[in-house]
Amino acid sequence: MTEKFSARQIRAVYNDKTIRVYQAYSDLIADSALQHQTFVSPPFKRERMTWIKPSFLWMMYRAGWGYKDEGQRRILAIDITREGFEWALAHSCASHPEPGMDAAAWEALKRDSPVRVQWDPERDLHHQPLEHRAIQIGLSGEAVRRYTGEWIQGITEVTGLAQRMQALVEAGRLEDAAGLLPVEREYVVGTLVV
Repeated sequence: MTEKFSARQIRAVYNDKTIRVYQAYSDLIADSALQHQTFVSPPFKRERMTWIKPSFLWMMYRAGWGYKDEGQRRILAIDITREGFEWALAHSCASHPEPGMDAAAWEALKRDSPVRVQWDPERDLHHQPLEHRAIQIGLSGEAVRRYTGEWIQGITEVTGLAQRMQALVEAGRLEDAAGLLPVEREYVVGTLVV
């Protein structure tokens, strides 16, 4: 049976307390994050927007399975509180202005929203776009402080898993690669209006 997706859908690994998001970093930032079980500045730069992605395959596409560049060679799975995730969505705006929105209104909206939301085509094992879209969430200012200081419940490295899967895809063993995928379920948020 084929599962039908809405055009925009959050799919993630989650339980009643946490939801998993992914990020990719350099060795320096990844080692620090794993040691401290949060992102510490330095080497993490709190003043920059940091993007979290609930979709494993979208993270693999973005980081090239950990082979894209030195700054994305280590892929981390970050379990954050569901309350924090939903706070981020409730305090977000789209990453681009609505059609017809004037520049002043757009600047005011961005200034008042510490979170950006962007919907991009989900990816398959070959990194080809699918019809439905996956969410990316950009955290800045207060949201970064909450993320690093309150929301993160645990960080694990999944670079090895990513690279095993990539090798299977390269070998044409798609069924084996798909068998290693994290089981992501639809995550419904009552306040999601983005």
